[in-house]
Amino acid sequence: MNELITLLKQNARFSNQQLASMLGISEAEVAEKIRQLEDDGVIKGYSVIVDENRVDKDMVIANIELKVTPQRDFGFDELAKTIMMYDEVESISLMSGSYDLSVTVKGNNLKSIALFVSQRLATIEGVLSTATHFVLKTYKDKGIFIENEENDERSMIAP
Repeated sequence: MNELITLLKQNARFSNQQLASMLGISEAEVAEKIRQLEDDGVIKGYSVIVDENRVDKDMVIANIELKVTPQRDFGFDELAKTIMMYDEVESISLMSGSYDLSVTVKGNNLKSIALFVSQRLATIEGVLSTATHFVLKTYKDKGIFIENEENDERSMIAP
């Protein structure tokens, strides 16, 4: 199963035939293993890795650190569930260290992210503080290199 998961992480578009060939098993076995992984909740979904700058040059991505007060009987879970329901939120994780929740958001511009943080996140009961870090450039995402083929000729030095 681990080999199948590794291959699907590399490219979820591999056909069952390709996977069967790589794993040395039948297509039917591949299909059954994938179905089982989905049924067991191991595979949560399939996604595409996108170079966001090529799709929308104005797109802004930010990582927000939240310090929060855990809720009685629910800990961090209920607060995380509230936050993850916002459309702007791409991911949310419970962290160890100096802050509690890491939230990744996308917006159309810096102002939309700033308003989201100040009007939505910071006003949630239990949120003690926020620290927003804007992503300037992505080099690697989910194990895939995000390469920009464009050369900046301004930095070239002529002899």
